[in-house]
Amino acid sequence: MSSPTPDLSSLPLFRQRPFLAFWCCRIASSFAFQMLSVAAGWQIYALTHRAASLGLIGLIQFLPSVLLALPAGHFIDQLDRRKLILSAMVLEMLAVLGMALGSHYGHIRELDILLLVFVIGVAKAFEFPALQALLPDIVPGPLLARAMAANGAASQAASIVGPALGGFLYVAGADVVYALAAGLYLLGLLTLSSLLAVKLKRLPREPASLERLLAGVRFIRARPDVLGVISLDLFAVLLGGATALLPIFAQDILHTGPWGLGLLRAAPAAGALLMSLWLTRWKFEQRVGVIMFAAVAGFGVATMVFAVSSWIWLSLAALFALGAFDMISMVIRGAMVQLDTPDELRGRVSAVNSIFINTSNQLGEFESGMLAAWLGAVPAALLGGVGTLLVVAIWMRLFPGLRHRQQLHHPKS
Repeated sequence: MSSPTPDLSSLPLFRQRPFLAFWCCRIASSFAFQMLSVAAGWQIYALTHRAASLGLIGLIQFLPSVLLALPAGHFIDQLDRRKLILSAMVLEMLAVLGMALGSHYGHIRELDILLLVFVIGVAKAFEFPALQALLPDIVPGPLLARAMAANGAASQAASIVGPALGGFLYVAGADVVYALAAGLYLLGLLTLSSLLAVKLKRLPREPASLERLLAGVRFIRARPDVLGVISLDLFAVLLGGATALLPIFAQDILHTGPWGLGLLRAAPAAGALLMSLWLTRWKFEQRVGVIMFAAVAGFGVATMVFAVSSWIWLSLAALFALGAFDMISMVIRGAMVQLDTPDELRGRVSAVNSIFINTSNQLGEFESGMLAAWLGAVPAALLGGVGTLLVVAIWMRLFPGLRHRQQLHHPKS
């Protein structure tokens, strides 16, 4: 008589080897990307002394994630997701090595940096949604929210420490930063390669067609809960992008220097990091819809408090709370999308979701900047917080099923 299959959901998250390998790969990749982003921005500005060059870096990182989202989603649902991630990371590592060699020998120019950053952006367009789609394959459903919180902790830690480490090492040369980033990509490759021995469900192969490319879009439109959480993220972040105005608040309203701006920039990430660590030990068991809407509303209220504050410590507390509330809603929204989506569509749905995430972040900063130029920084941030609360109220009415949602798993009919 064969022994029963162990219940992996009863094991602590970080004692599950597949997830531990996945998490180590994620944190290595995140640190590498944050470090090289700082080095590339500093280096290209040192070469050109043009602010437009910095804007080009952001643009060529953003475009591949949008333009390649649908084909990337199709390939993620057709190929072995582990091998696709490994291939993307190999491409990123080679591009960073090219930047390191070019910097070391003094032959790198603006066009070289932009081209290699574009290559990294193309690889990221496949890597990011593939990582999202792979996680439910290796983590039991009851632990998915905790796993996403742990991923959030890795991402926030990288966003706090990575730029600082990259800037510190840049003193020794851009080539040193790029070489270390390449080493981190190699570490991520080695850890993720251990997942190749894990047996995962084989997905059916289907030829590419417009109908299949758009299958993720049709699925989202047909599922009110999925459409609700994805669109809620788009409009809430779009309206609540006050962090883009931090230099104005630091200098003109809080009357602080670069050290104050650094603290203001770190506060949301610190709040998100600490909340994500707490969420790795917490299980959402009931009323997840209400908790999600409350978290987004808390994000809006924190934005409003930050907008009217003229005291730096209150501003820091508001930004800390903003990051913490955002992490709660992000974990719930992400887990809902993954658990409600069939495995054979998860790549395409994750790719569409990534379009919403990237668009909301980029357009949110643009919207805040334009509104601040028109009305001023304080009214712009205040209106953003009020707008977020209005979005919550409207979405609770438009998506009653989401408001009454009790568990992360969709109730079976």
